[in-house]
Amino acid sequence: MRLWHVDLLGYLPKGQLLSQWRELNSIFAKEDRHILINYIYDYPKADLYLYTTKVLEEMNKRGFQIRTYEKMNNYFDGLGPVKDRKPFLHHHNQEYLEICFYNLKEKFIRGQKDYEEALYEQLCTYIKDVL
Repeated sequence: MRLWHVDLLGYLPKGQLLSQWRELNSIFAKEDRHILINYIYDYPKADLYLYTTKVLEEMNKRGFQIRTYEKMNNYFDGLGPVKDRKPFLHHHNQEYLEICFYNLKEKFIRGQKDYEEALYEQLCTYIKDVL
């Protein structure tokens, strides 16, 4: 279980983006604990809401249809207004960006079927600019 670095959502292959939505729904339903996501519980719920919003924006941008928002709506019920900012600021840092990049790089090198070369090249260009 992983929440990809927020800045890489636009570069995720279809499989990882769809899995991200499934993982978020699992968090909404059970408040899963896993070594790769436990940090999210150290932040206000607003951070997870902002992250979720960014995942949904990317899914909508790619034309993915979402059947239900019930778990998400229940989880964030009563949250109130949330000011836009970068979520998980201390964890979604440059080191985590590199970790996620190399994870995606391995998926591309190993031939993940839905990882299109053009998307991977966009990721590499982005990484060269920020690292």
